[in-house]
Amino acid sequence: MTKHSDPSRPFSSSSFTAASAPSGPHAEQEVTLRSPAELADALPYLLGFVPDDSIVMVALHGERGRFGGRLRLGIPHSREEWADIGDQLAETLLTGSNKRGARPDGVVLFLCQDPATGGTGQEVMERLRPLAQSLREACGRRDMPVFEALCLSGGRFWSYCCPDLRCCPREGTPLALPGTSVMAAAATYAGMEMRGSLSQLEARYAPITGPRAEEQQEALDSAAMALVPRILRSADCEAVREETLELARRTMSRFHSTPPLGGRAEADARDDTLLTAPEAATIIIGLQDRVTRDRAAEWMEGPEAPAALRLWRALARRCVPPYAEHGAAPVALAGWVAWSADDKLEARVALGCALRLDPEYLFAQLLHRACNEGLDPEPLRRCLRGQSAGRALCQAAAEEEARGNAAAAERLRTAVAGSEEEARGGGAGAASGEVTAARRRTGASRRSGNVRPGGPSGPEGRARTRRTDGQQGARSRQERPQ
Repeated sequence: MTKHSDPSRPFSSSSFTAASAPSGPHAEQEVTLRSPAELADALPYLLGFVPDDSIVMVALHGERGRFGGRLRLGIPHSREEWADIGDQLAETLLTGSNKRGARPDGVVLFLCQDPATGGTGQEVMERLRPLAQSLREACGRRDMPVFEALCLSGGRFWSYCCPDLRCCPREGTPLALPGTSVMAAAATYAGMEMRGSLSQLEARYAPITGPRAEEQQEALDSAAMALVPRILRSADCEAVREETLELARRTMSRFHSTPPLGGRAEADARDDTLLTAPEAATIIIGLQDRVTRDRAAEWMEGPEAPAALRLWRALARRCVPPYAEHGAAPVALAGWVAWSADDKLEARVALGCALRLDPEYLFAQLLHRACNEGLDPEPLRRCLRGQSAGRALCQAAAEEEARGNAAAAERLRTAVAGSEEEARGGGAGAASGEVTAARRRTGASRRSGNVRPGGPSGPEGRARTRRTDGQQGARSRQERPQ
């Protein structure tokens, strides 16, 4: 597209098929966008949030440019990365679209970044022009022409594709007022929720600051020094797991009995009052154990799920520096609960935050990949249900054996084996198989300098300590869990 007055290449979107949309005639709405202004205004509704500081690529299919897969990445700070990023993103969009059975016929590109204090949107647009060019060239090399490339900054947009100053002036074009575009009307009609900006969504997982952060750091220091030696002793490892999960259950019941407030910020602030610093520290340190985290992942459905999600968010906010990496566990658990509840937007945001905290956190890597590829979370849910049922049967078998009822204990152990086989076969498929393989791989290549609790046979590895601000504090990092 080079002349925006030419309506021969409209873009159509059916992005309003969503879990929150009503059924019947309102369940799917198709909207035709015929100008760069409508494309710019539609972007937040295509993603479900305002993508600040982002590269966004949208695949187009067919003669009418029907929207397909969407891809978002933060804009790299280093210009030296731009050429490589362009190739990686173009290849990722192409590969993902092919997996869904439809090769893109074109691409729409958005670069979103607000100006710094004292700067202008036009300066941002010019600075990002080489990035836009790299992305256009990368898509062109893969026979995916970029039909439109827009820069959104400071409440205005610019086109990198149109040279006509009559429709694309140098000073940019103002964006429509929020809620007044054709996509806003269609989204309201379809019952879709707009959740604000990406930075607002990520703020739910950001560590607290101020005096409360100092109190939380001290509590984390104390919890690490108390729990790490016990985790490293095989005789105490299972006891720490049970204590951590029991405390998490009690805390979660507190969240369950306290309904959330309406506003996002208000709800999070009130949730923060439901958790003391020592409680948060104990659960955070305990969740660094892979087995403990996997058992906590079983709270992913039913009445437990909403309270669990709120608890994991609140714990993430308590992972203050220098314990920021410890937040990968609760943030990834929040992403898992959100994905299990079919909230893919929060799932992707949370799992992305977890990977920024710890890029090698395999549990988050696998969930993030599966969510982005549109896999069904049910196989993993079924696997976790099987694990929970298996533990309950093992406990019952032990109780029967203690009563002297060997025959009943043996029947229960047989049921345990059947439940494990069902979890592996009926529930696994690609998801649990990949997780199992990943666990074996990481188990074979342990990293040194971490607290690494093992399985039921006991822990392995050593605790790591780090000196901060002249004080010695235990900073345990257990094995980067799967």
